[in-house]
Amino acid sequence: MPIYFDHAATTTMVEPAIAALTDAIKKLGNASSLHSAGRSVRKDLEQAREQIAQAIDCAPSEVIFTATGTEANNLAIKGLYWLGVKKNKKVIITSTFEHHAVADPITWLAEHEGAQVVAIDVDRNGFVDLKQLATRVEEHKNNIALISIMHANNEVGTIQDINQVVKIAGDIPVHSDCVQSFGKVELSFKKLGVTAATISAHKIGGPLGVAALILRKGLDIEPVLHGGGQERDLRSGTFNAPGIISFAAAAANAVDNRKERELKIRELKSELIQTIKKNIPDAWVNGDQVKSLPGIVSITFPKTDSEGLLLLLDGEGIACSTGSACSAGVQRPSHVLMAMGLTEDETTSTLRFSLSYSNTINEIAKLGSVIATVVARSKAASGKK
Repeated sequence: MPIYFDHAATTTMVEPAIAALTDAIKKLGNASSLHSAGRSVRKDLEQAREQIAQAIDCAPSEVIFTATGTEANNLAIKGLYWLGVKKNKKVIITSTFEHHAVADPITWLAEHEGAQVVAIDVDRNGFVDLKQLATRVEEHKNNIALISIMHANNEVGTIQDINQVVKIAGDIPVHSDCVQSFGKVELSFKKLGVTAATISAHKIGGPLGVAALILRKGLDIEPVLHGGGQERDLRSGTFNAPGIISFAAAAANAVDNRKERELKIRELKSELIQTIKKNIPDAWVNGDQVKSLPGIVSITFPKTDSEGLLLLLDGEGIACSTGSACSAGVQRPSHVLMAMGLTEDETTSTLRFSLSYSNTINEIAKLGSVIATVVARSKAASGKK
C-alpha cells in the first residue's frame, strides 16, 4: 500500500460518510420538489444542515451549500464586495499568502470591477502583521468592503488570530477560509466572530463536490450563480442531497473524534520532523510550530528540486506535495513561502507533508529510511549551488 502524506489535498472518506452517501443515492427525489418524494429528501437535507451547523457552531440558516470551497470563497468575496460597492466601498484587505481560491477572486475583482486591493504582510512564521492591518484599516476604514484572511494556511499550517482580526475590523465584514482548520482544531463560527467562513467536505473525510459557506444570518449578499433561487437565493442550483448528507456525517465524525485524533497527529508530526532532521541536518521547517494545524509540515531541503524530490519519493511509494494541490502542475514558486521571506530557490526546494490519524509511526520510519538517498539524488540533479 502506498504511504499517503498528502491529507491537506484530500482525505479518505470515513465509513459514516460512505454509509450515508450509499443510502442517500438510492433515494429518489429532488429536494426542491413539493411531492412526497421531494419532501422526504428535503427533510434529510435539512437534518444534514442542522448537523453541520452543530459541528461548526452556527445557526442552520447560516449554512449555504456549494459545490466546492473555491465556489464558497468566490461567493463570499464577490458577494460581500458587491454589497460594499452599493455603499461606495471598493477596498478589499487580504494577506499576501492566501490560498488561490481567495487570492484569485480578489485579483479578478481588481482587474474587472475596480477593486482596490490592500495586501497585509506576514512574518517568517506566517503570521499576519496585525499592527499593519490596524494601520491599513484606519487609513481606509470608510472605504473597505471586506477583509478576507484565512484561518489556517494550507501550505505551512500557521493559524491566524482571527478574533483579533475581527476586533480590528470593527463593523467591516470579515471572511475567513476555514477549509483546512474545520474538523482539525477547535472551531466555532460564533466564537470566531467572522461574517463568513468557508468549509469543505473532502478535507474531513467527506465526499468531493460539496462544501459550504457559513454566512451570518440576516445578511443578503449578491449571488454569483443565478437560477432557481435555492439557498436563500444566494446559490442557485439543484441540491446535491447525497453529497450534503454525507458531508454532515463526515462533519459529525470529525468533530466527535477531533481531540483524540489531533493528539495522535501532533505526535506523528513531531516524529516526522525529528526523523527528517536526523537524516537531513540542514533541512528546516517553515511556519510556526505552536499555533499551527496538527498535521501540516512544510520542510525545505536546501539545493534540491521539490518536483524531483516528490517524484523520487513517489517512486518509493510515498505521496506528498510541493504545496497546494489546487496549483499542482503549475511550475512556479510558492507565493505563500515567498511572502514568508524564502527565496525562489528555497521555495522550489520545499515539500509539504500533511498527516492524518490514519498514518503510522512505521510509515514515518519508511520515509526516514529513504529520505537521505532521495535528497542526495535530487541535490545532484538540481544544479542549485
